[in-house]
Amino acid sequence: MEKQNVVQLDFGFELEPTKTPNPTPNPKSLKKAKSDFVLDFLDLLQSPIIVYPSQWQDAVPKDLLNNITMARMLTQMRGEHMASLTEVVAYMMPRTFESPMPSEWVNIYTWCGLQYAKTFKKKGQMEAMEEVAPQQLSEYEMGLLKRLRVWIYEKRRQALKDSMKTSTPKLDGLSHNDQAELFGND
Repeated sequence: MEKQNVVQLDFGFELEPTKTPNPTPNPKSLKKAKSDFVLDFLDLLQSPIIVYPSQWQDAVPKDLLNNITMARMLTQMRGEHMASLTEVVAYMMPRTFESPMPSEWVNIYTWCGLQYAKTFKKKGQMEAMEEVAPQQLSEYEMGLLKRLRVWIYEKRRQALKDSMKTSTPKLDGLSHNDQAELFGND
């Protein structure tokens, strides 16, 4: 067998070698990562929709409510740990029927409505929203919007955790290790 001639080319890159992550990660961190993934996935699909508590909370259109799961997925894919803009619209809609709102909240609501119409290709809604919605929000309004999105996100996740606690079956004091009690005294 012939000895192959190997030539190493120098392209002039002055880079430090990358450090590899810890090859043996902590088992607790793996368990937590899996747990977080499952909770995030359940959150996307099963968390309740948080709306402003009002007599008008049943007035939120079904079309909007049906698009919330997809909007949550899009928000999660962007790496944002907050409610989607569609959820903000669903939350604020009953509030708009109660009484007039301050101008910054009107701007936030109409801007979020325009983003919803653009995302889900609602042509008629988009044309109507472009006439009234601001093109962009001020820094102050963006801060208010972010706080609202985080608040809705935390409330829906807490509601999911609470429902998971109440829906888990109880074994009435029996543990899985008490096989004699489970299968009879043989």
